[in-house]
Amino acid sequence: MTEQAKVPAIRFAGFTDPWEQRKFSDMYEVNNERNTDCKLGYDRTLSIATMTFNGGNGAADDSLNSYKVIRVGDIAFEGHANKVHAYGRFVLNDAGDGLMSPRFSCLRPIVEQRYSFWKYYIPYEETMRPILVKATKSGTMMNELVPDDLMRESILVPCLAEQEAIGDCLSQLDSLITLHQRKYDKLVVFKKSMLEKMFPKDGESVPEIRFAGFTDPWEQRKLGDYVVVSTAKNADGRFNKEDVLSVSGEYGIVNQIAFQGRSFAGSSVLNYGIVNTGDIVYTKSPLNSNPYGIIKVNKGIPGIVSTLYAVYRPQDNVHTNFIQVYFEQHERMNNYMHPLVNKGAKNDMKVTAENALKGVVTFPSREEQVIISEFFDRLDSLITLHQRKLELLQNIKKSLLDKMFV
Repeated sequence: MTEQAKVPAIRFAGFTDPWEQRKFSDMYEVNNERNTDCKLGYDRTLSIATMTFNGGNGAADDSLNSYKVIRVGDIAFEGHANKVHAYGRFVLNDAGDGLMSPRFSCLRPIVEQRYSFWKYYIPYEETMRPILVKATKSGTMMNELVPDDLMRESILVPCLAEQEAIGDCLSQLDSLITLHQRKYDKLVVFKKSMLEKMFPKDGESVPEIRFAGFTDPWEQRKLGDYVVVSTAKNADGRFNKEDVLSVSGEYGIVNQIAFQGRSFAGSSVLNYGIVNTGDIVYTKSPLNSNPYGIIKVNKGIPGIVSTLYAVYRPQDNVHTNFIQVYFEQHERMNNYMHPLVNKGAKNDMKVTAENALKGVVTFPSREEQVIISEFFDRLDSLITLHQRKLELLQNIKKSLLDKMFV
């Protein structure tokens, strides 16, 4: 390996020396320390996959003294293969002294290290894959580490100061990711709560939470009093396969090619239904928590959908975005559609576009619909903002892992 190949693409200022090739046997030893005196209890049992305390997770009462003691800085081998880690991975313990199942292999450092660096470096697939190819064997349930083979392998290691700089950088980035993840999660939970509290419960006519100025009871009417079936077809060929739309539970109505990477349309799209901006689409396919399909509003540009979808036009007495918000709660959507739908042998929805409108909904005045819709639009924008920030930070971390390690 050339000297140039022994340095990462991105380095902190002041570090110019190549990383040193070191054998695992010069840095680690096999750790077989056992909890023979039972000083550590079940509350100190660690999940190797997450390095968090899991309280024993069903371990037998008489097995505690056979468990391995894993100290801070020790690394355990977690042998499950997945798309990211083809031969399993090492996980560094930074949670505190704990216990681990004796079936896992554990290594203990014998030289000074910066654990914040090794936490990210030791599971890094690009570095560890060629090493684990030679140091693991296939077991009955997962890959097994062969410690003697691992100890003969080498890995490139920077000096302690550079280890500390890299580890601190990635740790701070992880803290930022965790912060945005918590903000995102809180907003998602808040929205779920508002979808419940800002709409009347079954048998009631007013919601638990309401905007000031609105006091009239909500009215029970059939959905067909608010929307009508659209019969507009693409008979003149105004739209082509590039204009085909799909319905996503998370993203709403989206362009099929942009969302799924290709068109799934048939040879002709002349019989496809036209979906204008503001139209409502019911997809008669089970999706995740919606066994009877979902209802979404087209907030984008016009397009077309296959005949498997039902397309509706809003009447003047309804704010079209309110329709989507109303049916966004899974329980409300499922309770509405369940009496109207018969499921076929292939789990498809046996319901006509007209019959899907025969259920009863409880709606407020159009003015209140607008206020509620605008509230959820702003909330969705805030959720999307934090989601994008989170994705950006995760992509930055992935890029740094690729460029800060050799």
